[in-house]
Amino acid sequence: MARRARGKPVHGWLIVDKPAGPSSAAVVAVAKRGLDAAKAGHAGTLDPAATGLLAIALGEATKTVPFVADGRKAYRFTVRWGAATATDDAEGAVVATSELRPAAGEIRAALPEFTGAILQVPPQVSAVKVEGQRAYALVRAGGAPELAARPLDVERLELVEVPDRDTAVLEMTCGKGGYVRSIARDLGARLGCLGHVAGLRRLWSGPFTLEGAVDWATLEAGGAGLAGRLLPVQAALAGLPELACHDEAATRLLNGNPAVFAARLPEAATAWASRDGRPVAVGEWRGGALHPSRVFVFG
Repeated sequence: MARRARGKPVHGWLIVDKPAGPSSAAVVAVAKRGLDAAKAGHAGTLDPAATGLLAIALGEATKTVPFVADGRKAYRFTVRWGAATATDDAEGAVVATSELRPAAGEIRAALPEFTGAILQVPPQVSAVKVEGQRAYALVRAGGAPELAARPLDVERLELVEVPDRDTAVLEMTCGKGGYVRSIARDLGARLGCLGHVAGLRRLWSGPFTLEGAVDWATLEAGGAGLAGRLLPVQAALAGLPELACHDEAATRLLNGNPAVFAARLPEAATAWASRDGRPVAVGEWRGGALHPSRVFVFG
């Protein structure tokens, strides 16, 4: 007999302003406990030292995680010049140093090389899998995994300010799979001064922003105050076409069958069907019908 899940069927998104210190998994655990939820996950890891937006999915919202995780994200980060570290951030041991420091004009001149469609090698201490194992696990075991360069679309990379000769603050908007630590490392190498991330904050992710995000104190308090901050499951589907459906179409979709709608959408477009304002299914539009890939059953 399958083990019964603990907690209640809580459905929706909770947007948290993560503080430095706890891991993303720890933040999810606090949210899950505070809401007494049976199921929870998140849409994109933040390192323990990083702060900012962490989108937590509860219940049926976990089925929409890819629409957030695969979307664009924006970060503000501080690069410290003059040192390369084993982790490409301030948590790792210094492995090389330089006395050189870049001027603001030199930094700006180098940024176009890291904008657009680029190839990026992830940090060795990362969750990238190498022959079935996480890179960070191999490093902890004493290994030095060779990670292949991966494509990344950087929409925007701008210098915000230069507080002093040792640091620079930048903002980046990028697609899925971007590592800010790699940008800092590679920019430092390009400028000849070395560099690593000294501070990182996620500003937004997909359709979610920090406006109205839950702070750590509210998250730990839990209860009704936390439940009142939930966003609906369909908040993750913002920007996708919505198809309002009747009972017959809803039944077909919930059974995994395509349903015909009187709508004109591009072939192979992703869309979602709703009934009474709640999502029924999300899927691909083909031949005048929605072919469901995920269906939503609210308990």
